Amino acid sequence: MDDNLKIIESKDGSSTIYNNLLDEHYHSTHGAFNEAMHVFIESGLHQKFYQEQPIRIFEMGLGTGLNAVLTAIEALNKGLDISYQAIEAYPLESDILDDLNYAELWGDKGRSLFQMIHDIPWGQQARLYPGFLFQKEICEFEKFKPQEKFDLIYWDAFGPRVQPELWEEDIFEKLYSLSNENAILVTYSSKGSVRRAMIAAGFQVEKIPGPPGKREMLRAVKI
Repeated sequence: MDDNLKIIESKDGSSTIYNNLLDEHYHSTHGAFNEAMHVFIESGLHQKFYQEQPIRIFEMGLGTGLNAVLTAIEALNKGLDISYQAIEAYPLESDILDDLNYAELWGDKGRSLFQMIHDIPWGQQARLYPGFLFQKEICEFEKFKPQEKFDLIYWDAFGPRVQPELWEEDIFEKLYSLSNENAILVTYSSKGSVRRAMIAAGFQVEKIPGPPGKREMLRAVKI
């Protein structure tokens, strides 16, 4: 295991990872599971239930795979047709993934999906089950060139303090160009400079209630 990475238990009992070099956690210490559910599933995916399917999702920062697995479980339970594409510049090694406690929290269904998502070779598209098409790439966002546009964006990069270059206007301009009409972008950040950058890029932006431990978050729509 990378000596700079340490698994810790967040307040809802689910694992997160602390990166010593960046002085940053992969998920909220107030609850990794609850944060992912609130920010990406409830505030993002749930807003797209009645859209014409399939729903094309892009995730910035696959990380532990938590958002992807929660989305797959939700899609399976709700009968959604989803095409999911995630990128990650610095993939986690299998030894640290094996020590996360997500499988214990999810049971057999979640355990199986978690394993499949991490076993799929990078750069290869695979169907986890009939309604869920998944692909992950080792790629920096600046070099990302997808074949199709997206309906829902999970912007889950490390925060502006750690990766300020991923929260600037030119980044959101690219995201705007990669989005279909009425696409939604959700992120845990509520920073004023991030909101202004999204608006300058063309998005309609609102502050909405944040996950446990955070008063607000941002949701943007391409109108």
